[in-house]
Amino acid sequence: MRRILFGASVLAMLLAGGAQAQETVKIGYIDPLSGGGASVGEGGLKTYQWIADEINAQGGLLGKKIEILPLDDKTNPQEAVVQAQKAIDAGARFITQGNGSSVAAALSDFVTKYNDRNPGKEVLFFNYAAVDDSLTNEKCSYWHFRWDANSGIKMAAITNYLKSQPSVKKVYLINQDYSFGQGLRVLARDMLKQKRPDVEIVGDELHPLLKITDFAPYVAKIKASGADSVITGNWGQDIALLLKAAADAGLQANWYTYYAGGAGGPTAIKQTGLDGRVHDIAEGDPNTAAPAAQKTEEEFRKKLGISIWYPRAFNEMRMFAKAVKEANSLDPKAVAAKLEGMTADVFDGGQGTMRKDDHQFFQDMYLRSFGALKPGQKFDEEGTGWGWTVKAKIASADTNVATTCKMERP
Repeated sequence: MRRILFGASVLAMLLAGGAQAQETVKIGYIDPLSGGGASVGEGGLKTYQWIADEINAQGGLLGKKIEILPLDDKTNPQEAVVQAQKAIDAGARFITQGNGSSVAAALSDFVTKYNDRNPGKEVLFFNYAAVDDSLTNEKCSYWHFRWDANSGIKMAAITNYLKSQPSVKKVYLINQDYSFGQGLRVLARDMLKQKRPDVEIVGDELHPLLKITDFAPYVAKIKASGADSVITGNWGQDIALLLKAAADAGLQANWYTYYAGGAGGPTAIKQTGLDGRVHDIAEGDPNTAAPAAQKTEEEFRKKLGISIWYPRAFNEMRMFAKAVKEANSLDPKAVAAKLEGMTADVFDGGQGTMRKDDHQFFQDMYLRSFGALKPGQKFDEEGTGWGWTVKAKIASADTNVATTCKMERP
């Protein structure tokens, strides 16, 4: 009798679990939650949980609440695939990831093959920060959508700005040794040659991803090269520790970065004392954002103690909600069809479009510098008393780089 009762109890629990699974829309958040990338991964997780709460407060998706499933990929492509399968096994048909283009490539390939093998049970991959150009070119997939500007768009914006900076004469390239960093160095060389042929590249360094704890030897090479400017795509602890080493060494150079605004970056910039000489390229700026975005920024910082690093995550999730509403369906194929070519308001103001040809999102971009707050600016970063100032705005139409994507559609 006890065995019968136990069996009935287990069956009831499984049925209850199945019923619960039907009540939420599960999104697998796959990013580093341990190791060198944990700080950015945790910040991203808090962002997605915040946005899920925002959408849930508005009624959710077709009456169902969003549930974010945190999954640690340790910035490892193989581990990310394992975690993606766990998300699917838990009932997720949507996954999102951003930190590490090698991870994104593995996930895109996995999702594409999974969908081929499992018609009717398709999964969509939403990419919010992995910017390797290949993901929307030769490795493009119908099941992958990217909301961050790709590496080519960002480098085009930086090098366009450098055309107006004649004081930049000697540039040092330092990047992480994986697909993204390797691609970035090629883009930098090619675009500088086209737009600033007078610039001398005095160093081109690759280093292990998220494994360096002391960048002093690298900074010593930069100093010895005589570089007046550094271009880097480093992110996570690799940008924070690189800038800290630069501060310790008293390196006086201009910095043109993709991710100096991430965790620890602003604090490290303040330590350098380089007021206005460290730049990044971003899809928005809190001090010039639309009023609604500034209100959200204030509430976000007050509750979570960090700034909004990923306005594009808001764009992603709000467009996802819009696609579900327009399709009147949570089926990934129906959602994908609505996302293709969709134009929507973006977090910081203005509009953006998801290009149908390659599933690359386009919006206005901003080149910013970091320094002491100016009159009228109310957002500093990491309690430093310093904040971002927009130096140049690049219109969406001017970021519309070509694609080689030849997409296979279901």
